[in-house]
Amino acid sequence: MRPFLLALLAKEPAHGYELKQALEQIFGSAYPSPNIGQIYVTLGRLEKDGLVRAVDVEQSNRPNKKVYYLTAAGRDALDAWAEEPAEGPRVRDEFFMKLVLAPMTGIADRMTLINRQRRHYIALMRDLNELSERTDPADRVALLLIEGAMLHLQADLDWLDRCQEDLS
Repeated sequence: MRPFLLALLAKEPAHGYELKQALEQIFGSAYPSPNIGQIYVTLGRLEKDGLVRAVDVEQSNRPNKKVYYLTAAGRDALDAWAEEPAEGPRVRDEFFMKLVLAPMTGIADRMTLINRQRRHYIALMRDLNELSERTDPADRVALLLIEGAMLHLQADLDWLDRCQEDLS
């Protein structure tokens, strides 16, 4: 959440609800709506770390609101985030650990685990297909996010087939 808020604040100063609305508008229905409490907690931490600065703005018929501005340190942190590659492959995959360790301890059968995981991935694919069908074709960002998730799931399904072949 931190780099996302910094990126939005690099565009323009905003208060928490504006940041929530911007995330929803940019990513559409494909991205889970952010919790406003999480946004404000994250903004508080960013302010404490010197990455944003908050200014109280008086409002006539409402409580004052805080408008957040990106600081120079915040811009540096955002630049560093943009330059770093995203996480790579999951070497410490929880399911794979379960697949190897559970049969060793006698608490689960490998094929049962693989089939349960496969059903889970297929259900997720079905949900993503339905979400894709409900998404406005003009919402390219949401559709790309859905497509990326589906491609990852397909790779996970292919990997499960490989595990079944090699570990059976």
